[in-house]
Amino acid sequence: MTARNIDGNALSAKLRENFATEAATLAQAGVTPCLVVMLVGDNPASAVYVRNKVAACEKAGIKSLKFEYPADATEAEVLARIAELNADPSVHGILVQLPLPKQIDEDKVLEAISAEKDVDGFHAENFGLLLQGRKSFYPCTPWGVMKMLESENVPIKGAEAVVIGRSNIVGKPMAVMLLSQGATVTVCHSQTKDLAFHTRRADIVVAAVGKPKFLTGDMIKPGAVVIDVGINRLLEGPDAGKLCGDVDFDSAREVASLITPVPGGVGPMTITMLLGNTLESARRAAGKA
Repeated sequence: MTARNIDGNALSAKLRENFATEAATLAQAGVTPCLVVMLVGDNPASAVYVRNKVAACEKAGIKSLKFEYPADATEAEVLARIAELNADPSVHGILVQLPLPKQIDEDKVLEAISAEKDVDGFHAENFGLLLQGRKSFYPCTPWGVMKMLESENVPIKGAEAVVIGRSNIVGKPMAVMLLSQGATVTVCHSQTKDLAFHTRRADIVVAAVGKPKFLTGDMIKPGAVVIDVGINRLLEGPDAGKLCGDVDFDSAREVASLITPVPGGVGPMTITMLLGNTLESARRAAGKA
């Protein structure tokens, strides 16, 4: 068996086309969807992510504003700007690019963003709504994964699912989303004993551990669906400098039925669902949600 790729680029393009149509409709009704991105410091990877998000907004007809701060910016400066944006009715989404410099408390900053404009889905209020199965802004990466599974008609109800990673950004919300769709979910992490025991019985495996080529083919149940959330840059060997995921793609694709590549898999979907959350916020502001 050789797994078929789930093409995140193709699905993203389709969704973004629909989003552009919806953004145009909202604009005609007098509401221009607007996302504000805040970048603090000079992290090169963060700068690339922000640039990609701004470009995606422009193509989808969503207004984007960017506020940049030096690495020595104070927490008070960032919080003051967030307060201004919270009060601005023309702004529908606020995103603070992580990580932040060490002098700034990330939790305090994320909680300062109004839950109604938290298009990253990181605010405690939105996460609480997610846990209760109520309408909220979903964290973008796990929501993108769910869209990918949906696009391939992957059976979730009754499936055994394993999520490797327990972060608030991916692992925990991913588990809750799968659970809400009827999967039996096991969350594995660095303290899990005999990880392969769990992954070998899973119909769906989501790897979000941050270690290159961590999940190998011999750890996967034949015919399983493998979702690779990781993105790592190899530092050594003949492939040094290249990107890879948390899954050893070459060995895993010989066992799985469906698999996401890196790059071109989950990554594009994360930004796409950010656009979706921004549009949802604009719909709510227009009274059309």
